[in-house]
Amino acid sequence: MPLTDEQVPDLWRDLGIPGLADIHVHFLPEPMLRKVWAYFDAVQTPGGRWPITYRLPEEERLQILRSLGLRAIPSLTYPHKPGMATWLNQWCAEFADRVPDAVHSATLYPEPGVTDYVARALESGARVFKLHVQVGAYSPTDPLLDDAWRLLSDSGVPVVIHAGSGPEPGPYTGVERVRAVLQRWPELTLVVAHAGLPEYDAFADLAEQFARVHLDTTMVGTDFTESAWPMPPGYVERLAALQDKVVLGTDFPNIPYPYAHQIEVLQRLSPGEDWLRDVLWNNGARLLGLTDRGVG
Repeated sequence: MPLTDEQVPDLWRDLGIPGLADIHVHFLPEPMLRKVWAYFDAVQTPGGRWPITYRLPEEERLQILRSLGLRAIPSLTYPHKPGMATWLNQWCAEFADRVPDAVHSATLYPEPGVTDYVARALESGARVFKLHVQVGAYSPTDPLLDDAWRLLSDSGVPVVIHAGSGPEPGPYTGVERVRAVLQRWPELTLVVAHAGLPEYDAFADLAEQFARVHLDTTMVGTDFTESAWPMPPGYVERLAALQDKVVLGTDFPNIPYPYAHQIEVLQRLSPGEDWLRDVLWNNGARLLGLTDRGVG
């Protein structure tokens, strides 16, 4: 029988960890969230339709994550045009103020003033940044981002970057521009969203080559993803070898299956309980600065 959301807490308790450290969760301003859901309602992917499993009011979504065992909840907004990042960062700061278990998140866009507002976000306590190269249609090597990358590299704050070409390629998706950023700032703490699918192996190369590059598990190995962007031969073994660099990510609430399916898939892919403990809790908790009780 498939694992259910109600059974997820039993799984992590049996592993002896205090909960789940999911680095890839979205909470967005309501107008933006409605537009994101409308996009998924209309999109046709190689895997078929993309129904939103958790199309619920914000408070209900928060309670679901808490019941699953998340000890901290990122918001991970992302702009698609200039002028959005500042007000999104303000919204994320307000979300962190009103939600006790929120992780203060922030974002950026290549535009004049980006260095200043990244510095302000870091000074105000941002613990994770989100970049979406495909939605934003910008290059991570844009010179306007140079000083922002320097600040982020120096801070050690993790940057979750969607740069893979799934579910749709963009003019700047793929591994080469991300590699160029890392060659300039090799100490950057980068978390590759969706493990870079479908360029799985190319982004795994980065995780092997750069000390602070991680892969998040968002949608990796799920039935939906395998039908369209399957893992290449030998990839599961690469994930096993990257035990301290694979981080739980799910894309909640914008997923076309129950949250528990991702956990069940990781359990199936796992070479052992130590790997699963690191992926479900230890690695994400380290990146987000969590304690056993949640946000530190």
